[in-house]
Amino acid sequence: MDRFSLDTRVALVTGAGSGIGRATSLELARAGARVVAADSDLPATVETVELICGDGGRALAVEADVTDVSAVDTMVDAAVTEFGSLDIAVNCAGMTSPPLGILGTTPEDWRRLIEVNLTSVFLCMRAEVPHMLEAGRGSIVNIASGAGLVGANLLPAYTASKHGVVGLTKSVALELAPRGVRVNCICPGATRTPMLEGFLSGNELMEQLMVSGHPIGRLGTPEEIADAVRWVCSDAASFVVGAAITIDGGAIAQ
Repeated sequence: MDRFSLDTRVALVTGAGSGIGRATSLELARAGARVVAADSDLPATVETVELICGDGGRALAVEADVTDVSAVDTMVDAAVTEFGSLDIAVNCAGMTSPPLGILGTTPEDWRRLIEVNLTSVFLCMRAEVPHMLEAGRGSIVNIASGAGLVGANLLPAYTASKHGVVGLTKSVALELAPRGVRVNCICPGATRTPMLEGFLSGNELMEQLMVSGHPIGRLGTPEEIADAVRWVCSDAASFVVGAAITIDGGAIAQ
């Protein structure tokens, strides 16, 4: 038996329209999972599904605002209705913010970022968990950040939100592990995604500074993060519970 295989499993991925979410959707499908790709950007999500189906996989595109309770419930119900179960959930949807520091971050900026990056993970897990408990098994992977483990200068809301994802993951992992559901999070370093490119806005100096913070000497790729997610979701990681796994080119090791 291939312990890395995800054959027969149903996976839900949020933020699936681009970046790490898209790469994860494709990787889980290659491992044999049927994938429900969810994102607020429906055309981008449909493109992800077309890539999966073009590669011989099975997938469903769902438009979902993960900050909306009703939309999240509908998203999860769609996965179970279409494929019959929910075995894997990768809560990847998120956003970043300009490096404006504490005085440049407005209360509105704070609320929105916490809502998208942290509250959405709570809402998604709250909808996903009952289906996994009913089956007596499941794997949830939340995408946090290296900024969830250390301070990120000038990014107070982003840093707080990702620390929250790590803490939320650990708490729920302790609750669910005795019932067969594993919960973990991945903490990527700077990864070359459309969101990061938007953050850099073509600023070469900022990119050089970001690269210099990674001993490996480069930024990560979405595919490298997706490979780690696939492993955590598989039976090969059956003893991994409540972990905050850094995939960051050595950034946090310094």
